[in-house]
Amino acid sequence: MKALLIGGHGQLGADLARTAGDRTIVAPARGALDVTDAAAVRAAIAAGRPDVVINCAAFHNVPLCEDEPARAFLVNAIAVRDLARACAERGTRLVTFSSDYVFGGDARSPWAEEAMPAPLQVYGATRLAGEHFARAEAPDRTIVIRTCGLYGAGGARSKGGNFVDNRVAEARAGQDLDMASEQVVSPTATHDLAVATWQLLDAPAVGPGLYHLVNEGACSWHEFASEIFRLVGARGTVRPVDRGARTGAMRRPRYSALANTRARALGVTLRPWREALAAYLRQAYPELVVA
Repeated sequence: MKALLIGGHGQLGADLARTAGDRTIVAPARGALDVTDAAAVRAAIAAGRPDVVINCAAFHNVPLCEDEPARAFLVNAIAVRDLARACAERGTRLVTFSSDYVFGGDARSPWAEEAMPAPLQVYGATRLAGEHFARAEAPDRTIVIRTCGLYGAGGARSKGGNFVDNRVAEARAGQDLDMASEQVVSPTATHDLAVATWQLLDAPAVGPGLYHLVNEGACSWHEFASEIFRLVGARGTVRPVDRGARTGAMRRPRYSALANTRARALGVTLRPWREALAAYLRQAYPELVVA
């Protein structure tokens, strides 16, 4: 399998490249291929003739999307539409990623793929639009993977590092911190997501459409941060706070854990989030005593 990996130097893209095995990966350098340049993307697909295009590029700074909605819509929706159109023209499979933020209802159990989306902010709306565009342009060739709460070795440059690494830094400094207790998510290691993505692509019965891929289970951001502190033996305290699922005036989903329903039916599962977190910490911080 030959894959064109767009956004291949971010935290998810880097793990997709690291876990590719004997697959051939073409990952243009950061800045060498702009996903919003439809002509350049079409030329890259025509020249490389990949079996699959994997799109990891996104504008995922959620608060900044509120201030720059045109940019968010261009990257998260229009570019995905143009990418799907180019893949359809060449008969190429497309994998593109989306977000738990397409949901915003009052769920009490993980959202399945067929649940009705209801985004609460610009970011979620643009991600949902990207899903619809991709599946409209290339319905027989597009796989949309929704995921949640990503952290990986590459960090998240647009957010100033990933959630886990930032909490480890605070733990090492002996800090106390306040953390949202009202938002429930499925935190997911990009390494596990990358492995599951390749497994999904290799599954004989895989078809186009929506799939949820997250580490199993659900927790609040407070519970997640508390587990990080526990695993690294932190002296500080993580205090639960209820911020009303808001950042300023911007709303966030209170419950956005995802259920891996369709992937599980194909035999593709991810380990529980606590196991994934412990493994990440052992790999990233071998000098720390991990419980």
